[in-house]
Amino acid sequence: MTLYNVSDKARFDLTVIVLALLTAFGPLSIDMYLPAFGDIAASFSTESNRVELSLTSFFLGLFIGQLLYGTASDRFGRKPPLYFGLVLYVVTSIACAYAPNLESLIVLRFLQAIGSCAGLVIARAMVRDLYTPQASAQVFSFLILVMGIAPILAPLAGAYVTAVWGWQAIFIIVASLAVACLAIVHVRLPETRAPNTAVRIRSSLPIYWSVLRDPSFLRYSLSGGIAQSGLFAYITASPLVFIDHFGLSPTHYSWLFGANAVGIIGMAQLNAWILRRRDSRKILNKSLPVLAVVSVLLIVAGWNNFGLIGVLVPLFLYVSTLGMVFPNAMAGALAEQQERAGSASAVTGSLQFLIAGLISALVNVLGHQHELAMVFVMGGCGLTALIIYRLLR
Repeated sequence: MTLYNVSDKARFDLTVIVLALLTAFGPLSIDMYLPAFGDIAASFSTESNRVELSLTSFFLGLFIGQLLYGTASDRFGRKPPLYFGLVLYVVTSIACAYAPNLESLIVLRFLQAIGSCAGLVIARAMVRDLYTPQASAQVFSFLILVMGIAPILAPLAGAYVTAVWGWQAIFIIVASLAVACLAIVHVRLPETRAPNTAVRIRSSLPIYWSVLRDPSFLRYSLSGGIAQSGLFAYITASPLVFIDHFGLSPTHYSWLFGANAVGIIGMAQLNAWILRRRDSRKILNKSLPVLAVVSVLLIVAGWNNFGLIGVLVPLFLYVSTLGMVFPNAMAGALAEQQERAGSASAVTGSLQFLIAGLISALVNVLGHQHELAMVFVMGGCGLTALIIYRLLR
């Protein structure tokens, strides 16, 4: 199959926009209901920190679900597994709206995540199908632009929808968006890989293991995943930190969340511009040390209790720097995985969300011990990402 450069503008605009829509369902499903934690807790007569378990189960679903789609997309082509995932997402989203108790919501969120991660896995595999490694880093930067819009608009929309119609309406809305996306995929998205009968589903584990044994894949995937897990620590704990600890209203919290999203969007677009002049791996060599320095500042701010502004500044810098780290780490992980791009996409995605789920659970536990546990966990993620990247060189 021909590999396209980003200079092929028509191909880039049409295909990548559809792929970006597919990657948006994961962030949308996470961010839109964050301002509703208090209302969900009140609805089920429980505490807000127990509602966080529905976010942890979502991360767990993203970890497991991506492994299901990887080999399937290499075996059956990209679009059939994508159809299945979107339909599952629609059904479980509607079920979430009618969950009778918190335990049911936690289970349904797990299943909803399995549906949503079809878009994450298959969109990344399609990027690898269609674009050269250098061009793919630019495409991933564009995907982050669209994924970054979700954190800006989703919490604001979630706060408004919850106030007017109740938290259940959030899940009806995302189900409706998935139906629309399903129609667009059917009409506009081309199939980028023909079915391959040589790929056996029962051979999934050996294929995944062979991908994991690739030193280059492991280096880029682990360092990028650990760095990104700091973002999920922020997503998980930020409602409690900024609403409960610092006393912000849900609306002000949504604006704060959106401001950090602007940072990662801006840096991702700067990364796309730099990629026209510099190799993606060289950019990663510079951006990971910057992230480590910011991580130290974040830990110092939390340790010395610098207050709201003292935490917000290094937090903004951490989230923004991910806009340069993540696209280049993803491009590096998939660069040499031509025939098993779907499987490699599944493995790297599962690794990232396994780490994210563990970090989400860790920040939930440590949050009972310290109000600002989030900043210490994020700082640890940034430092560990650089250490892993150096050790696996």
